Amino acid sequence: MQPDRRDLLKHLALGSATLLTLPLHAASARPAVIRIGVAQQGIGNPPAFSGSSAAVANAKGWLEDEFKADGIKVEWLFFKGAGPAVNEALTNQQLDFAFQGDLPAIVARAAGLKTKLVLATGVRSNIYLAVPPDSPIQSVKDLRGKRVAIFKGTNAQLPINRVLEANGLQERDLRSINLDQATTLAALSTKDIDAAFGNINLLRLRDKNAARIVYSSKGGSPIFTTQSHVLVTEQFAQQYPEITARTVKTFVKAAKWASDEVNRDEVLRLWARAGTPYEHWREDYDGQPLRVRINPNFDPFLLARYKDSVEQAYRLKLSRARFDVDQWVDQSYLRAALKELNLENYWPVFQPNGKILGT
Repeated sequence: MQPDRRDLLKHLALGSATLLTLPLHAASARPAVIRIGVAQQGIGNPPAFSGSSAAVANAKGWLEDEFKADGIKVEWLFFKGAGPAVNEALTNQQLDFAFQGDLPAIVARAAGLKTKLVLATGVRSNIYLAVPPDSPIQSVKDLRGKRVAIFKGTNAQLPINRVLEANGLQERDLRSINLDQATTLAALSTKDIDAAFGNINLLRLRDKNAARIVYSSKGGSPIFTTQSHVLVTEQFAQQYPEITARTVKTFVKAAKWASDEVNRDEVLRLWARAGTPYEHWREDYDGQPLRVRINPNFDPFLLARYKDSVEQAYRLKLSRARFDVDQWVDQSYLRAALKELNLENYWPVFQPNGKILGT
């Protein structure tokens, strides 16, 4: 009898172990939550952001809808400290996906953070240079020795440096001051700085006669614009490939809707909820097809920009190392989504020089 009892206990133990193991394996097929970091401050309740198809997906709740039946929660986490703050959260394994610009992601990748870029969003965005109304500064060339605000570590820093170099200057020729957007607007209003590089938000001061815009990348070469993307951590993509694919597909759907000219007015008004007036978005996008900037593709232009940015960041000692951008960008999810949605030829393809393929 004793051997039978031992066999029974053994089988019970094995059965218990199996019962304990099965739910764990089943649970690992799907995460309980998808955490998405945003390199912008969230404005309003619920928080909103702007300037990309990712912002549209957030405003419309499309990711939440996609995973509702699975019982997967979607969390959007906003960072006033922009890209560098997102990097800290990624390093601490607090995020699965992130919307941020090229430079902070490059810095993190060069430092060893394991991420994959899965689609573009918020590309070819304009930068502006503003000065006080009575300033003698008339152009970028007049910035030598001046106190100039630059939000360092963000995706604006590298194109700003390109603008400076195109005008015979380098950042070290300025008395550059690292200020976030809100502090920049305040400092420029009180004339505590001589000039400020920034984004569309500088138009607010212009409309209040508190600043003059002396430079804009609008209408010029796209190499002087900012680039952004959505990335995923390698750990999340490896553990949840199907969830990663569905997330990318939902972002692509958002990009399709947002880049349809029929929806232009609604897109700009959605973005205006995050604080930048609708009129400024309309001005910034005037004369430019939505498909130019709300474009998910890592086309030859964007790949060339990221490769150039890797070299530039290393040369300027903003990052620790060079690395292979082609190995960093994972277009498999994007290509699958484009094919499934029949959108492979929907967006224009840009050459490395910034011109549309075929022009």
